[in-house]
Amino acid sequence: MNNLIQNEMMKLLAKKRLVIIGVIVGILVLMFTYAQYKQAEEQQEKLGTTDWRAALQQQIIDTQNRLSSNRMLDEWREQLEVGLKQQQYYLDHDINPSEPGAATFTRMFLENAIDLFIPLLIMIVASDLVSSENSQGTIKLLLTRPVKRWKILMSKYVTLLLSVSIIVAMTALLSYLLSGLVFGYQGWAAPVITGFGLNGADVDVSQVRLVEQWKFLLMDLGLVWLVAVVIGTLSFMLSVLVRSTPAGMGIMLAALISGAILNNMVSSWESAKYFFMVNLKLTTYISGSAPPIEGMTLLSSVITLLVWWLLALIVSFAAFTRKDVY
Repeated sequence: MNNLIQNEMMKLLAKKRLVIIGVIVGILVLMFTYAQYKQAEEQQEKLGTTDWRAALQQQIIDTQNRLSSNRMLDEWREQLEVGLKQQQYYLDHDINPSEPGAATFTRMFLENAIDLFIPLLIMIVASDLVSSENSQGTIKLLLTRPVKRWKILMSKYVTLLLSVSIIVAMTALLSYLLSGLVFGYQGWAAPVITGFGLNGADVDVSQVRLVEQWKFLLMDLGLVWLVAVVIGTLSFMLSVLVRSTPAGMGIMLAALISGAILNNMVSSWESAKYFFMVNLKLTTYISGSAPPIEGMTLLSSVITLLVWWLLALIVSFAAFTRKDVY
């Protein structure tokens, strides 16, 4: 098995996919770092101070102005009201929700990348792990080797898990190193609030507690890794079922984009909470943002994703071990 995994890793490295992904992440992190720097600079010029309390107070006023509009959908209004109460809580307790530093940037980057950007990166690796054997004409040689088929597929899946771990770690590391050039490398011990309870537009603060940012970041990384593994396994299943790599990537891309759209439209469609793409933004639960459908919790979303992961794994091995050789 070790030789098979080593062989698969060498094939993956030869394609330079991880290098390409690293370049993409690096470019995007630099773009977002510059955008956030310009935003902070513009805000300081507008307010005439570097005091974060003044900036947060201005955000509260802006949110109140938006809530005064009568043309807003009820679900958006509810999310804004939740955000407003959380901003007021931070201000009342003298806690900066955006403590400057690379650690804060990395946390926010991961939280915004968990449902689309990182899944897209994982898809680049996972979608052709098996289907590329068809396009290269090596599938017959692979299936007729004197090695059990499940071992061959398991070696590819372990390679996928290693790749997922490398991509998640590389994204976090590049975010920290590159953004730190502008914002500095401090902020690991900054307090972050977690434990907001939501009931519609009402915010329950009875379970709120302060967590050091490095602990919060570890929780974010664990949830990002879980989502990446689920998306990777689903892409892996498509790679087994669909002979064409572009077709498999197209199906997965359509599912991910539809999930991003559905998250803003499914508040009244309760059964949509069983779709994997509606459950990808796991970090919102620990940061206190409202879920796309009322009643969804971190536990229910994790269970839903694990069910999809298990089904995808079963289908992948069942289809690969019964695949015809011709």
